[in-house]
Parts: sequence; C-alpha cells; structure tokens
Amino acid sequence: MKLLTVVGARPQFIKAAVVSRALARLEASVREVLVHTGQHYDPNMSEVFFTELDLAAPDHHLGVGGGTHGQNTGRMLERLEAVMLAERPDRVLVYGDTDSTIAGALAAAKLHIPVAHVEAGLRSYNRRMPEEQNRVLTDHLADQLFAPTRVAVENLAKEGIAGPGVRLVGDVMYDGALHYAAKAERESTILADHGLEAGGYVLATLHRQENADDARRLRELVEALGRSPLPVVWPLHPRTRQRLAAFGLALPPTVRSLEPVGYLDMVRLEQHAAVIVTDSGGVQKEAYFHGVPCITLRPETEWVELVACGANELLTDDLADRLPARIAARAGERVGQDGHRPYGDGTAGEQIARAMLEAAQST
Repeated sequence: MKLLTVVGARPQFIKAAVVSRALARLEASVREVLVHTGQHYDPNMSEVFFTELDLAAPDHHLGVGGGTHGQNTGRMLERLEAVMLAERPDRVLVYGDTDSTIAGALAAAKLHIPVAHVEAGLRSYNRRMPEEQNRVLTDHLADQLFAPTRVAVENLAKEGIAGPGVRLVGDVMYDGALHYAAKAERESTILADHGLEAGGYVLATLHRQENADDARRLRELVEALGRSPLPVVWPLHPRTRQRLAAFGLALPPTVRSLEPVGYLDMVRLEQHAAVIVTDSGGVQKEAYFHGVPCITLRPETEWVELVACGANELLTDDLADRLPARIAARAGERVGQDGHRPYGDGTAGEQIARAMLEAAQST
C-alpha cells in the first residue's frame, strides 16, 4: 500500500507520528509518503516537532503558509494535486480540521483517490469557525472515518454518515500522551530554564481568530490574564504575537510570553501547570491527559465529554472578573482520576494503521 499523508500544523505532526509508528510496525509492506504543506512555517512550530517526535523528514514540503484561509487552501490544493498525480498513492490520509486537512481531502477526492480522516465526527456546531467548515467537508469526502469518541460517531450518523467506513478507534493524541510523557520529564528543562515551580503558574495558549483578530476581545483577554492570582506563562503563537503588536497591546508584568515551544517542552509545561487556559482543541485534551483542570475561552467545544465530567469549563463573558476567580477556584485541582477513559485505550494508531491496510488489501 502506498499512503500519502498530509500534515501542516503542530497537532497534526503529533498525530502523524503516532500513526506512522504504527504503520512501521505492520508486517505488510506500507510505503508512506509524507507531505508537509508548510501551514506552520515557524521553525519552533514545525522542524523541532519532527525531531522530537522521531517523525521522518517530509518527502515533499509545499511551502504554503502565512496567507488567508482562502489563499492557503487554494495554493495547497494546487500543489497537493501535482504531488498526488506524481506519487499516485492508493490512499490519502488527513488529520483534524485545518486548511491542510480540507485541501488534502479535496485534492484526493477530485482525483478519485480514497480519503481517510483521523478525528472524524467532531462538531462544535459553530459554522463561523473555519475549523468546523473544514472538518464537516472532510468527513463528507472521506470513505474511512476514524472517530475518537462515541459522540463523534453519533454526530456522523446525524449527517447520514454510517456503515463500515466509520470506526470508533479512540484518540491518537492519547496514544501520543502515553508515549511522550515520560520522555518530556526526562529531556525537557523548560521549567528550570524559566524559573518555574511545578503547580505555581497558569499555562495559556490562545490563537483562534475569534480571540486573536478582534482588538477589543484580545485586550479583554490580556487584561483578564493580568489579573490572574498566579503568574501566567504564555507561549505566543506567531498569529497572536502579530495581533498584539498590531493592536498596540503590551502584556502585564505577571504574564510572561515565550516563543513557540517544542512538543516536549509543551508537554512539560502542561504536566506541571496549576490550570491551563486555552482556545485550542488539542490542548483541552492534553490538559485532561495530564490531570490538569482546563478553562476554555470559547462558547463551545468539540470535546463535550470533558465539560460533562467537569475537567474542562467554557468561559466567554465578563472575563476580567470571572477568569481570575475561576483560576483561583481550580488551581491545583486534579482531574481525570476516576478511571474513565473517553478517548480509548491508547491503541488508536494501531487500529487506524490496520484498518487502512485491510481496506487496501480488499480492493
């Protein structure tokens, strides 16, 4: 089987490392062609991840990044089509909900190449989110849909997507957390490097356009973080750093900005935070995997099971007062200690690899 995998953003590198490792363990011959669209082009959000995750260097790097959603998707689509015509894969594998995801799925579908989608079935039901648009369209283009949760399977069924192509496999990010947690403890020195005490800081990650692109909203977030009862560590996404500068916003002295960090450093920061404040889908889950309470600055989330069990909470209004209060209330709380495992048993990567191979062998 010749498999063409499309990645472009930090979470996709992590997921691809899990599945690629599982593919390499298969006895059957699988040739994986890795394509990096370039969506995350900052070295600290791209190259360092390949090194730390032991992920092979991309076979193709398209160099597309830094534009608008329309520009990025269009350029990726054109260049991915050319790569697929040259490589002629048996299947295309895409992850998550980024511009790289929909470009890969659409290019493959136009060429009648079967598409597999990892993290299928997630829904926020907010069609204003580019990520929601991308994931819905990708699910309707794919013939193999690997769902991380039962809710995701139910979401697909509501849209008429069911049958043997839909599989509940668990979450590959959970596989990754199990595999890399100990490595982060051994190798990351980020706490010592920045004088951070375990349990003595809040970790913030904010980058979505509804938070970063509105000057009033971003100012509100900065002010609220500045009132946190604990110091805040904020690895700044390049998009967010650009918006802060454009809007003339300075960070309060209790909010420490960092350049984007590598995966192992990020895991280490997550493991030892008192609370995590985020608008990222992946970080919500990573917080849970590491037993840390999470506050999500969005009106909705795809990961509804985390809200249902109390590990995560959504917060959007009156942040200046409510966010500091919720940080104080939750600091040091441990979550996910009841043995419940909504994201599977850590074998999602293996299940995905075998399912794709079986599909190839049956055709």
